Amino acid sequence: MEAQLNPRRVNFKFGEYISKAINLMQKDFVTFLLSFLCLMLLSLIPFCGMMAAGNFYKVCYKIDQGVPAQAGEVFNFDDFMPYFIFQLCVIVGLIIALIPMGIFMLIFHDNDAAAGTFMLVYFFAFYIVLIYLLLQAFYIPALITFKRITDIKAAWNISKVMTKGNLWMIFFFSIAVTILGELGIILCGIGIFLTAPFIYVSHYEAFKDGLAQVEVATPQAIESPLG
Repeated sequence: MEAQLNPRRVNFKFGEYISKAINLMQKDFVTFLLSFLCLMLLSLIPFCGMMAAGNFYKVCYKIDQGVPAQAGEVFNFDDFMPYFIFQLCVIVGLIIALIPMGIFMLIFHDNDAAAGTFMLVYFFAFYIVLIYLLLQAFYIPALITFKRITDIKAAWNISKVMTKGNLWMIFFFSIAVTILGELGIILCGIGIFLTAPFIYVSHYEAFKDGLAQVEVATPQAIESPLG
C-alpha cells in the first residue's frame, strides 16, 4: 500500500479533530464504550495493547462509514506481528538507551553526588528524546492498521515526513485529548470509562485526515478494514 501514498507534511487540524471526535462518538456511544472496555482487557496481555488500539480504530472506521460494528472486533489478531515488531523495536531502543546509565552507575557508584547529577541530566535528556521520537512515530498506527504497511522502517520514514513541522501541534493535541479523555476521573472516578474512549476516537480523526492528505491512488484515504 506504500505506493498509494505521497508522503508530505500534513496540515494538522487540531480543533477539527476534537470536534469531529465528539460528533462521531454520538453516533454509537455504547459500541465505543464496549470497544474501549475490550481494548483495556486485551491490553492486559503483553504486546497486545497497540494491536487492540489499532482494532479500535477499525471500529471507529466502521461507525464513521455507517457500517454496523461490534465491540468484539477488537479481539482480532490479524495485525499482531507488525505491532509486535514495532513494540519490540521500542523496547530494544529503550534498553540500549539505558545502557550508558548502567555503565556510569557501576563506575561512579561510590560518588553519590556525581551519580545523582548524571541521572538527573541523563533522564531529562532521555525523556526529551523519547517524546520527540514518539511524536515522529505518530502516524505509524494508522499506516499499519489502514494501509497495511508492515515494514516498520517504511512506516517510520513516512510518519517522519507527515509529522514534519507539526511536532508541537501533535504534542499539544495529545495532551489536550488526554485531559479531556480523563475528565471522568474528576467527575466521578469510574467515569473515566465513559470519557477515555474519546482519546482513541480523536486519534482516529487525526489519522483519517492525515492519510487523506497523503493519499494519491484513490480518493478514499483509509483502506477499508472490512475484509
